[in-house]
Amino acid sequence: MQRKFLKGRFTMAKFQTVNVLGVDFINTTNHDFLTQLKADSQANKNRFVVTANPEIVLAAKQNPQLAAAIKSSDYTTADGIGIIKGAKILKTPLPERITGYDTMCALLDWANANQKRVYFLGAKPSVLADLKKKLAQNYPDLVIAGSHDGYFQDEGPIVNDIKQAKPDFVFVALGFPKQELFIANHRQVAAAIWMGVGGSFDVLAGHVKRAPAFWVNHHIEWLYRLLKEPSRFVRMLALPKYLLLVYRYALIKK
Repeated sequence: MQRKFLKGRFTMAKFQTVNVLGVDFINTTNHDFLTQLKADSQANKNRFVVTANPEIVLAAKQNPQLAAAIKSSDYTTADGIGIIKGAKILKTPLPERITGYDTMCALLDWANANQKRVYFLGAKPSVLADLKKKLAQNYPDLVIAGSHDGYFQDEGPIVNDIKQAKPDFVFVALGFPKQELFIANHRQVAAAIWMGVGGSFDVLAGHVKRAPAFWVNHHIEWLYRLLKEPSRFVRMLALPKYLLLVYRYALIKK
């Protein structure tokens, strides 16, 4: 049974959107998006950010609950060069990638400068412990409102902990679709910026190395990750499948 997630009660900025295979991506730049999120935070707005790549778009076509969660979000960004290419093929180009990791890091910089409260949910206990050490070193004025690893059965105590913590930001690193469903189900407990960030805690904690700038700037970060983690090969097959669907849709539109 598909659950309906609430959206109308949260007033949001009106970015133009570009639809790629049923998902509406905000048509904006990193700078303008961050400016909006900072304004939202200062106004104590409740916001749900989804950073979607081709794998998530394909998953949403097969998973009605995930599709509903994404639709209930306030902002869905193009996290992946595949989304940028898909939008271009459909002749509705997007200006640039807006990744979960880069957005989280930029918000942490701003939160540190403004002594904002942040809650961290997800990853292994060892990753979370090292993450908090890195945060203390790199963001000394950041207020860690609370944290919990990604290994739990009952969401109730964690949701209550978030509510009691009164965070300004909630970063959820549970992987998709779990993180999107968690946020869609529970975002009402805190007037915060809620964002699913996948494996970003592992990178920030130093457990996983992000691709060097050359790979990122040439839009082949996915290849670097595949070379480092060959087990990702099956997941990477989502990209050609996604592009095939985009080309088919483009032909239908003609």
